Amino acid sequence: MKDKVGIYYYPFPDNKRVRMYVREKNGEVEFRMKNEDDPGIWNDHGWVPHSAIEQARVLYGQRGKFDPQRAYDIGIAQVLIRDGG
Repeated sequence: MKDKVGIYYYPFPDNKRVRMYVREKNGEVEFRMKNEDDPGIWNDHGWVPHSAIEQARVLYGQRGKFDPQRAYDIGIAQVLIRDGG
């Protein structure tokens, strides 16, 4: 999907108020989350390269309920970027 901000998908399909924006920069996919209920996420966090997400995933392990691979889905991101949203 695409809006005036850019290309996005819903990382949590049951919550349409959270969007994950994706772009490609210097050959790497980058992600940026926007949550209508928490504008600080967008304002306080910039674009995150996929390589940084992979590093964090390894460190994060299986702690907690948040699954970074689900939220930051490289497969979906690549298809959306390729197809233009």
